[in-house]
Formats: sequence, structure tokens, C-alpha cells
Amino acid sequence: MPVTAIALIGNPNSGKSSLFNILAGTRQKVGNYPGVTVDVKSAKFNLKSGETVTLLDMPGLYSMYPTGREERLVVDTLLHAGTGNCPDAIVYTVDASLLESQLLLFTQLIDLGFPLLLVVNMIDELEKRDLAIDLDVLRSRLGVPVLAVSSRTGENIDELKHAILDLVEKKQVHPKPFYTVPSDQINNVRYVFFDTEVGNEYFRLLQMHHADRQDKLSENQNTRLKELQDQETFQLLPAQVDETMDRAEKIKRLLAFAIVRGKGKRFDSNWFDRVLTHNYAGPVIFAAIMLFTFQAIFAWATYPMDWIEGAFAWLSGELTTILPHGWFSSLITDGLLAGLSGVMVFIPQIAILFFLITILEEVGYMARAVYLFDRLLQRVGMNGRSVVALISGGACAIPAIMSARTIENWKERLITIMVTPFISCSARIPVFALLIAFVVPYERVWWIFNSQGLAFAGLYVLGVVAALTSAYVFKRILKSRDASFLLMELPTYRWPDWTNVWVQVRTKVGTFVTEAGKIIILMSLILWALASFGPKAKMLAAEQEAQLESTQLGLTDSEAGDLLASKKIEASYAGHIGKVIEPVIRPLGYDWKIGIALITAFAAREVFVGSMATIYSVGSEDNSLRIREQMAKVIDPQTGKPIFTQATALSLILFFLLAMQCMSTLAVVYKETGTWKWPVIQFTFMTVLAYVVSFATYQLMS
Repeated sequence: MPVTAIALIGNPNSGKSSLFNILAGTRQKVGNYPGVTVDVKSAKFNLKSGETVTLLDMPGLYSMYPTGREERLVVDTLLHAGTGNCPDAIVYTVDASLLESQLLLFTQLIDLGFPLLLVVNMIDELEKRDLAIDLDVLRSRLGVPVLAVSSRTGENIDELKHAILDLVEKKQVHPKPFYTVPSDQINNVRYVFFDTEVGNEYFRLLQMHHADRQDKLSENQNTRLKELQDQETFQLLPAQVDETMDRAEKIKRLLAFAIVRGKGKRFDSNWFDRVLTHNYAGPVIFAAIMLFTFQAIFAWATYPMDWIEGAFAWLSGELTTILPHGWFSSLITDGLLAGLSGVMVFIPQIAILFFLITILEEVGYMARAVYLFDRLLQRVGMNGRSVVALISGGACAIPAIMSARTIENWKERLITIMVTPFISCSARIPVFALLIAFVVPYERVWWIFNSQGLAFAGLYVLGVVAALTSAYVFKRILKSRDASFLLMELPTYRWPDWTNVWVQVRTKVGTFVTEAGKIIILMSLILWALASFGPKAKMLAAEQEAQLESTQLGLTDSEAGDLLASKKIEASYAGHIGKVIEPVIRPLGYDWKIGIALITAFAAREVFVGSMATIYSVGSEDNSLRIREQMAKVIDPQTGKPIFTQATALSLILFFLLAMQCMSTLAVVYKETGTWKWPVIQFTFMTVLAYVVSFATYQLMS
């Protein structure tokens, strides 16, 4: 049977991605703020008739006059602009609480002549507000099938599947337009499209609006359109405003009959919005929420992290006792288990971070944060939509940078892309968690906080300051005449959908374990090999030198074992690599072992922890030692003092905070900008800044 393409279209926050997940059984990210769907997602969906349809989850948009790159993608697709196959039918999703504003785009789709199904989503929340919708009025006035569902409770989902089947089989088309194109505009359309009858008059009118981008008009048509514009007979903005106002008035009259209001007391969200978006109270509340998040990451994760570390330490000790002494035993305990521990031990912190951020998305707070910080971000060269990228950057810079597609102004979009990696992502959590203990001892602060949690929050603040400062620098350098504005709709407040929360946390943790975990373990095994083997002559000389020094100094067996391990790793291939780069990083307080970990961490920041675990456990007599304890015992042979002092640890933290230690992020920046120019500038700028700051920190503290 032929495959039918059905597009799920709607405004941001209308719940269409949730419906997509339910219908297609996929597990894509769902959030309650604009910018979550940054590309077209597709999935096969089998109807009860046996027919297979392709569901397309299109990016959210507000009208056929787009303001962002992702919105243009949808408009160009619907107007056959060569960006993809035009859908055969459309399932339009609207938030029941926001009918008046979200029906604007739907009426435009009616006039384009698409087979349509109107899905009024979140109907359960409307009932809580003591409101009801007369679906028969909508059906009769709009002339299309209408169905009320709830993507959160699953109400009427089976009926939705039947309605999609009817849509596919009947392909109903609205018999008459919702909006009457003015006669002067009809004359303009006929003048430009004198040689074709493709589409209806409204379709051709939209093609005239978007002619500069679509490259779909013939040479003669473009010439005639330019004549109209030169004569000011056809003006884009006034025509768009007139159409929007006419549609809004008709929708308002329609809903006066369709919405039934009860007599009960309705929830008023305006009071909450006035507080959450207040110029002074809003930032304080935002800071408190973020502080709570960082405290939770450290406080709640302490016990499970200790259990995981203890379990791996016990397992390593048991295997050391059971397995025969040799390279295979070292491979398992010093290579595989050390790398695996570096992955698993930080799962609790990452899970808590995504759990709390997902709840903020679900309840609708993220959209308020976008609105709240728009004015501030405008001053440094970004806009309110950049908040989505900056906050998402706390999870991962890759989807955060992709979400910047919703920013229309190219300068603001580019600045957002360039500075988002300064925000501390979840990959930095393992590094910070490992090193903060060397800088800030754990102790209670005001009974409810702890010192390490506050330090962790401070690192996020520093990342934000670095991002905003860098954005201002780029604003002064980059030039653009494009006007900037923020157009968005605040979603209704709603309780989190705990299924979505669970799916999001499970997906992100699973991605960390499977994707980052594979890299960490692979790097750990490679490092083990590089640290365990080396040129035979130098490895033999290292053993003889260690034996001689042990005899001369009268060392115990344990001390002699540590000395031998130190000599052998220095003579290994890893030691040779580290020695090459040591002169460059020594002014920052780093030895050659840290240098090796820095190089491997470029594959993924979190690899640093696994690398340190591998490097400092190779050859150690007591393999059950936890990584912090192993690192604390390391002595700098040049100074006779511990390597990991407060100065070194803080220098290393700041380096990871500011440096571009992620090749995947650079690849995404290249993809989003279409050139290697900006990734190279970004890498150079961030690395130089990180080096200078770390150098100054170490030299001042030591």
C-alpha cells in the first residue's frame, strides 16, 4: 500500500510531540517551552486498516509568516519549496487553554486547502479551569473534523487513531475559505501569476510573501512582483498585519459561541506570572531554583555515589585476589573496572540534574525564564530565546546549540552558538565532583546547604558570567542591521507528566552510559595499554632503577611497589607522550599525567575522570583505593609536595570550565554555521581564555 505522509503541526507548547510519542511509540524529548523540536522527526504508524502512514513531527510555529529558521522549514515544506515532500494531510494540535491564539495558524492551513484534523489537546486541564468547548460548534463553523484528547492522560487516543484513518481515506478538504482575500490582493496575485493556476489564490499570495527565499517564481513572475513592490501596490508587512487582524477577529467571534464558561472559581495564572517575571523577584526566584538544583546534585547523590564507588572498590580487590598476577589481571582491574567506575559513579548526579530540569520544563517555568531574561540578553547581543540554549547547555551543549535555530536574527543566533559551551554541561559534573573536594572541604552551611554544593553553584555562575561577557565581546565585533524581537506565548501551568519525566531521565542517563560510556571505557583501555607498556629497554631500566633505589632507601614492600609503578608509567608510551606536552602545561600546575588526561578528554570531557582513574591505578599495589585517595597520594618529584593542591585543582577546574574540551560540540557548530571558520575561532578563543585564567589562578595561589 502507498505510504501517506501526515504532518503533526501546531504552536509551540501545544503537546504535538507528546502525541507523536504516543502514536509512534518513540521517545523523543518533550518539553514545555519553545525550541524543543528543532528538526523534523518521522516515524511509521500502522492504521487498523493495515495502511502504513508516515508521521512527521514538525517544529512548532505561530503562523505562515515565520520568524525563525525552524518555522521557515515548515512554511517552505507546506509551500512546496523543495525542503521535503509536502504532507498529504495535517493533524493540527491545539492547546485547549490557548484556542484563541493557536487557531490562527489553523485557519491559514484551512485556506491552503489541506485535508485537516483539528485535535484539541489537554482537554482535562480545561475542565479543571471550569471551562468547556462545544466541539460541534467548531466542527460546523470550521468545516473540519474536531476531536478532544489528552496526551497526558491518554483520553480519546483510540478515537484519534480512528480519526486519522478517516482522514487518510477521505482526505476531507474545507469547502470554503476562512479568510477572504481582499480584491486588491486578488488582482495582485492574478497579475503576478498570469501564466499559472498552481494552488489557490491564498497559496499563491503566500508564495509572493516568501518569494525572496523560495526561488519558486519564474523570471517573469519575479519581475512583475518587483513592479508591484516598487509601485507600493503590494507591501508585505501591511498585508500580513491586515490578514492577521482579520483572522483574529473572526476567531474571537467563533470562540464566543464555542467556549462554555462555568460558574466555578477558575485558576488565575496572572498572579504567578507577575511574580515569576518580575524585574527583581524573578531573578531571585530563578537563582534560588538553580541553587536548589546544584545543592540537590551533591546532597542527594552522595550516598548512591559512595555505594557505587564502594562496590567497584570491593570488586577490584576481590578480582586482584582471585586472578593470577599478570597483564590480564591488570587489564581487568586497572583498565576495564577503572574506566567503568568512572562512568557509573556519576549516574546519580546526572540523573538528578535531568530530573529537576525536566520538571521545570514540564510545569512551564522555562518559558517564563525566556521572557524574564530577554532584556538582559538583548544588551549582550542575544535575545530571550537564547535562554533555552543556555539552560539546555547545563545538560549538553549539542542539543542546546541546535535549539538556537529558533533565533531568527543571524547575529544573535551565532553569538548564542559561540558562547553556549561556556555553560557547564553534565559532562563536566564528573570532573567538578572529583576536583571540588581538593579545593573545598565538605561542611554544612546554614544547616541546609553544604560547601561543595555552593562551590558547584559558583562554577555555574562563573560559566554564565563567561558566556555573557564573551557574548558582549562578540556583539561589539559582529555587525548586523537586522532588527531583533521576541515573539512567544507563555504556556499554561501544568503538573509534570511523570511518564515524560521518567522517559527523559532514562533516555539521558542511558545516552551517557552507552555513548559517553563507550568512549570512556575505550579510552581507559587504550590508556592502560599505553601506561603499562613501553620501549623494552627503558621499561627494564625503570625496573632496575626502582629496585636499586628501594634497596638504598630501605623501603617496605608497599613503598617499593609504588616506586616501581611510578618509574614504569614514566617510562611507558603514555609517559613519553606526557613528557612532550609537560613544558606547556607545567605553568598551570599540571604534570605529564594530567596532560595525558587532558588530551583524552577532548573526545569527551567526562573521559578525564576515567583517564585519571586508569593512570593513577596502573601498578598500584592497593587497587581498591578510590580515585580521590589515589590522586591525593601522588607526590610531585620536583617539589616533594602533593600534585593535587588547592592551586592545582582550582586551576584544573577553571580550565575545564572555560576550555572547549569536546570535539562533538565543534562538529555541531560546524554543521550549524556551515563553515569551519567559527568552530576554529570558538576553539581558539575558549582555549586561550582557559589557559590564561588557569595560569593566573595557579601562579597567584602558589
